[in-house]
Amino acid sequence: MLVACLTSAAASAAAQEQEKKPDPFAFADFTWLTGNPRTKESPLDTKVFTGEFRVDTNFTYSFNKPQDDTIAGSSEIFRSGEFQLTQLGVGGDFHHENVRGRLMTQFGMYAQTTPRNDASTGRGQWQFDTAYRYVSEAYGGYHFDKMNGINVDAGIFMSYIGLWSYYQFDNWTYQPSYVSSNTPWYFNGLRVQIFPSDKLKIEPWIINGWQSYGKFNHAPGVGGQVLWRPNGSLSILSNNYWGTDTLGNPDRKRVHSDNSIQVKYYDKSDQRVSKAAFSFTFDAGCEFGGGVSCGGGTAESPSQTFLGFMAYNRLWFDSDRFALTIGGGAIAMAKTKVVFVVVTNHRVMILKARQKLRGWMPVGIQAQVPRSSVRVESKANVVGILKVKVFTGPEPDADGVAFNFGRLYRKDGENLAAALAAGYVG
Repeated sequence: MLVACLTSAAASAAAQEQEKKPDPFAFADFTWLTGNPRTKESPLDTKVFTGEFRVDTNFTYSFNKPQDDTIAGSSEIFRSGEFQLTQLGVGGDFHHENVRGRLMTQFGMYAQTTPRNDASTGRGQWQFDTAYRYVSEAYGGYHFDKMNGINVDAGIFMSYIGLWSYYQFDNWTYQPSYVSSNTPWYFNGLRVQIFPSDKLKIEPWIINGWQSYGKFNHAPGVGGQVLWRPNGSLSILSNNYWGTDTLGNPDRKRVHSDNSIQVKYYDKSDQRVSKAAFSFTFDAGCEFGGGVSCGGGTAESPSQTFLGFMAYNRLWFDSDRFALTIGGGAIAMAKTKVVFVVVTNHRVMILKARQKLRGWMPVGIQAQVPRSSVRVESKANVVGILKVKVFTGPEPDADGVAFNFGRLYRKDGENLAAALAAGYVG
């Protein structure tokens, strides 16, 4: 009887082991992908925690020779002619039975440049940009042993929109195309990762907004990703998003679609050229309602659209010790006239741009505005604000006032940040 029981238990355990399905995307080496870490093992790996330590230091020179060394228009590079610490990250992944979680810090330039671009911090009390300043990822979750796995995570996690990773080490290039720079780096919310097989992931999101710590209005943002890797040489993904991301204007809706393909077309580790791959990304999006339209705009309701692509080719040499990447991208946006609304020193100012501009521009840009375009208005006439900080040093021009634009906000359906392109960019 005892022998029979032991035999039955052993057979049951063996059957369970045999039924265990493979982990998602573990059937091949995907470290060649851009946006993926290149590390294949960790010296800080234990049964419950896999540690991670990241240091991103760079020296960048801009041929535009900015007077105060500030580089505008990038969400990864911020100073010219200086050594700067972009990010120091300490953290890792927690994993104990079915409980999971991740923490990663962001000390350095990211602690200033990332939080200041979130306009949702201007809504309600509590300073989200202070609370989350030194955190790039922080979430906890649970793994369900269904299909090839289901993960439910809540907190701050990386966005997949734009293909390139928030961490430069993971990418083929240090400075990505503006298509990637103008899409979110992170989300704050809930995600459910569903793996019907080890080659397919379906991931819906419920999040606060488009790269925001809080909600811009009452409605959350929703979206999701479908990722398919049929073999070790092909990766296809599609990200789609819907939200109300204009602070104080709940009638304006944003839709965005981001689609990428990566192909490894050559792989011979014993040759001088050891590997070759390319990527192609196409993005399309628009805003509608609340004073703007999704194409075919008028003076009363101008078009607010986004079209962009980026393409890269990478070659690896000497058993992947060296690599060369060539590529780029372009963005096309609808033209519109804009109006700035800013608050500084407890006064409300209107900054007018009198020419047609190409749409969305990155925020966090220095601008010098002629005094003739500034006038004081009563707060009763202002729908929204763009928080700014006036430089305390001497004015760069006797006829101008210098501002450091910290957060994006839009008023009356017009693109505020685009006024930075009106000839006032420092």
